[in-house]
Amino acid sequence: MGIIARLFNKNKEQASAKGVEDFISLTRVYFQSVIAVNLGITNIRFIPDVANFKRLFKIPTQGGRLGLAEKAASRKMLMNDYGISENFFKEIDASVKKHCRTQNDVQSYLFMYQGFSNDLIMLMGTLMQWKFRIPSIFRGALRTMTEKTMHDVCTKTVWKKDDVHKTAMAVRQYKERLGYSEQWMSEYVYNVVILAKKEPKRKAENEEKK
Repeated sequence: MGIIARLFNKNKEQASAKGVEDFISLTRVYFQSVIAVNLGITNIRFIPDVANFKRLFKIPTQGGRLGLAEKAASRKMLMNDYGISENFFKEIDASVKKHCRTQNDVQSYLFMYQGFSNDLIMLMGTLMQWKFRIPSIFRGALRTMTEKTMHDVCTKTVWKKDDVHKTAMAVRQYKERLGYSEQWMSEYVYNVVILAKKEPKRKAENEEKK
């Protein structure tokens, strides 16, 4: 978790520096917080990302219920730092509510979501590789390209390369099982694309400071 690594040496404002790992980690914190609230989880070891987030940001437990304050805090950070929409959270809430009815469902759900996220990012990285060279200032064009590529992933039945075809089919199966929309997937990937484009610049700046 990139947030955690930086928090040991930097203050909270610096720790909110945007990065792919931070964005993905915050999304996991929100997921686990929703699960904790819905199922009344009291053992914080069951939700490790929330445990780290809670400790490092010193978030007090709200109303004696684990996950409430952490859900609100991670949601606020995702909205403020990354511009995440209300619908993004609504879809997570609905998916978790449908698939995590008991604590026995949680691990299989999180495992399935992790596979979905990994395959989705890998696939979109392959399909949009040349588009990554487009300057970040053209955010509108990048968003449109992301949405178009995502639409292809969700509707196209035949791909020239076998590995791309296999991964695209796996992503569509995950999508149907987890209940996420094409719009949710586009918003998730768009943020990863934008953040990934910024990381080489940050790494170069860090090297210069050494």
